[in-house]
Amino acid sequence: MKFKNVYFLVLTIILVWSCKKDDDSVAEVVPPRLLSEVAVEDDAEILEFLSTHTFNYEDFRSPTTDFDFKIKFDTITSENSDQTSILNINTENIPGMELITETISVASSEFSRDDEEVIDHKLYVLVARQGTEEGKPTIGDNVNIRYEGSLLDGTLFDASSEQPIRFNLSNVVRGFGNGVEYFQTGMGPIENGDGTITYNGYGVGALFIPSGLAYFASAQGSVISAYTPLIFKIDTFSYEPDTDFDGDGIPSILEDVNNDGNLNNDNTDDESEPFTIYLANYNDTDDDADGIPTIEEINLKEDGSFDSFKDTDGDGIYDHLDNDL
Repeated sequence: MKFKNVYFLVLTIILVWSCKKDDDSVAEVVPPRLLSEVAVEDDAEILEFLSTHTFNYEDFRSPTTDFDFKIKFDTITSENSDQTSILNINTENIPGMELITETISVASSEFSRDDEEVIDHKLYVLVARQGTEEGKPTIGDNVNIRYEGSLLDGTLFDASSEQPIRFNLSNVVRGFGNGVEYFQTGMGPIENGDGTITYNGYGVGALFIPSGLAYFASAQGSVISAYTPLIFKIDTFSYEPDTDFDGDGIPSILEDVNNDGNLNNDNTDDESEPFTIYLANYNDTDDDADGIPTIEEINLKEDGSFDSFKDTDGDGIYDHLDNDL
């Protein structure tokens, strides 16, 4: 069986499996649920959080010299009822700060389901500070970032160190990769002389991700249960434009053949690959499995960077995707 669109969260969540001492005990089985049903519930839960919580936006509006530019959530109560909720933060009209909603279609087949649903999911992106550097990363780029992952109830399940961690945005859960695309980055790296580095003016925000854009029915360790929405606080330090993840000469973002904002479901040589592997085009050096490396089936500039695609036989299919030349 071939597993498609299995997203690996390079944010290194350790899976913890527990075993019952009683060999006769039976673990609870959670019946499969429809993507359409869970999407509605997840969105309601996220909206409830966004409408009942605020964050330290005043600190970002007028930062003091000792402000660490970290987002802090707080429940809205009678004592702080004058604070604007995250859901309504756009009414504050703070330059560079906004709550963005993106609708992303997800097919149930991406989770090895056969009910053939294609359901819209809402990803919510809180931009507390837009980075100072021009340009934004794409889902095909390598980024240097800091993050903290939690459940809606505040339970922390993962966090990076204070130092940047580097990974490709297509090797993380889909909601994370798509969410980071809304942020610019900062100036740096700045060497501190003690082996650490810092950045100035980096992007700061939070991602509110429904389970259909994360792990859906797959529990992760003892903290993330099935059908669980996630929150990630992120700091976007820098990125590598036009990242070529597999070194085949094509920037990874250009390997989104179906242009759906998801590189993991673009696998031209799908049927020819062994059942033990699944290589999307951005991670495959011979995209059409014709024995000719992709880098030899495209046009390159004199400096070796990507120039253009070839269509030798004029059939509308680029050479590197056409195995019947």
